[in-house]
Amino acid sequence: TKKGTGSFFFIKFLLMPRVARNTIIDIPYHIIHRGNNKQKIFLSNDDYHYFISLITQSKKKYACNVYSYVLMPNHVHFILEPKEQPHNLAKFVKLLAQKYAQYSNKKYKRTGTVWEGRFKSSPISKDSYLLACSRYIEMNPVRGCIVKDPAEYRWSSYRYKSGLDSNLLLLDRDPLYLDFGVNDEERQRKYREWFKQNHSSESDLHLIREAINKNTVFGNREFKESLERLLGRDLTIKKQGRPRKGG
Repeated sequence: TKKGTGSFFFIKFLLMPRVARNTIIDIPYHIIHRGNNKQKIFLSNDDYHYFISLITQSKKKYACNVYSYVLMPNHVHFILEPKEQPHNLAKFVKLLAQKYAQYSNKKYKRTGTVWEGRFKSSPISKDSYLLACSRYIEMNPVRGCIVKDPAEYRWSSYRYKSGLDSNLLLLDRDPLYLDFGVNDEERQRKYREWFKQNHSSESDLHLIREAINKNTVFGNREFKESLERLLGRDLTIKKQGRPRKGG
């Protein structure tokens, strides 16, 4: 698969709201869930560990592939691909949020909501857009000035993909990651090299943020057309941009 250029298309869903979020199985989605009022949701290493254990629990109950993630102090990002049933995506995230809120409120002796409303989601096409979104997620700790190198951040899928930590059955290999090599060692090495050699421009970052904040589609023209066929309706292109080579 070519890890190169292509236009980023943002297609606003003109569909009835809250109808399974127009989720389609076997399509990856960029997910973001923020802490209420942008407050911290993780206050200790134990909190991060517990949330990761909940990801594993959620995978067992609601079939979703987990391709990328990062746990930031006040929000979380995922790339999830629902399997079997479209509603598995929303139920996966809901279970995570509810279980963690119960744990956090009990531990810190507080009441009220931990999360800021509903999570946001953006369907992604399985090509250079998926790589660009993975890099965006795994570079969050660097952009947030928490670390200087993504390898230094413990709570991200980067360490697993680059071979610095064992997978612990948490992550699934997306098709773009599989293209990096014929075995784990080669993929990990080439992923590290690709990550260092490719950088996202400010315009690319803006486009990715706009897609997730507006719950819009992030993908190429073929992806847009395939969604139109699956959903049986026209999807209007609202905005168009062109990323730099490399994602």
